[in-house]
Amino acid sequence: MNYYKDTCPQAEDIIREQVKLLYKRHKNTAFSWLRNIFHDCAVESCDASLLLDTTRRMMSEKEMDRSFGLRNFRYLETIKEALERECPGVVSCADILVLSARDGIVQLGGPYIHLKTGRRDGRRSRAEMLEQFLPDHNESMSTLLDKFKSIGIDTKGVVALLGSHSVGRTHCAKLVHRLYPEVDPVFNPDHVPHMLKKCYDPIPDPKSVQYVRNDRGTPMIFDNNYYRNILDNKGLLIVDHQLATDKRTKPYVVKMAKNQDYFFKEFSRALTILSENNPLTGTKGEIRRRCSLVNKLH
Repeated sequence: MNYYKDTCPQAEDIIREQVKLLYKRHKNTAFSWLRNIFHDCAVESCDASLLLDTTRRMMSEKEMDRSFGLRNFRYLETIKEALERECPGVVSCADILVLSARDGIVQLGGPYIHLKTGRRDGRRSRAEMLEQFLPDHNESMSTLLDKFKSIGIDTKGVVALLGSHSVGRTHCAKLVHRLYPEVDPVFNPDHVPHMLKKCYDPIPDPKSVQYVRNDRGTPMIFDNNYYRNILDNKGLLIVDHQLATDKRTKPYVVKMAKNQDYFFKEFSRALTILSENNPLTGTKGEIRRRCSLVNKLH
């Protein structure tokens, strides 16, 4: 805890202030920060490999199909630049990625989570490993639980982390296979006209902005409404529906739907485990000068 207290005492305050400023200007940054921590830390190590750009020798994780919809990376560079002005070469991009997610959750009305710092940045992309490590929204619940279990997150932790779907949106490209050629019968019929109105094209252009809000009731608030929605068959993704119906996960869904404090407690616990997945510390890795490039290319 408080790793930078001697080397850059203002580090966490600077990140928090930058996240607040960026959130005021671009509300969707907070969703991006939250998604980043999952896409970076679930893939072998919490080392900001997600942020590296493609080079002649290395494909970027950001460019892969599994990273579809990830955005706002340039604003992480904004945070990095603010830290470099205060303490050059001290604060890692891996810590910025994790703490911006933590502070973004607070901006959305979620819990404040005490997280460790001191991660260092990796020097290589893990693009070829995404399929192996990142759970997909179409996979079976057993596969999903196994992937999270491999990094120490138990079943109720998985249910809590998927509560991230309380905010943000789902692109129609991820949804149309449940709407065309016919509508998935498990959907709540009251919810279908809205989805068909938003996803009017059976083959949506991935570059166009066609999406459905994950939670129409409180789309910008991190709360437990997601669990009530999926119990009411309003989950947009197959994984949302499975979560509410699988006998291993449903009891936790019911409990989190009833008790937001319980959801926040379990979410905080699971996110802490995720944020501590195999970090680089000591002399491993480096402190990147720019988050999108390893130092030798800077």
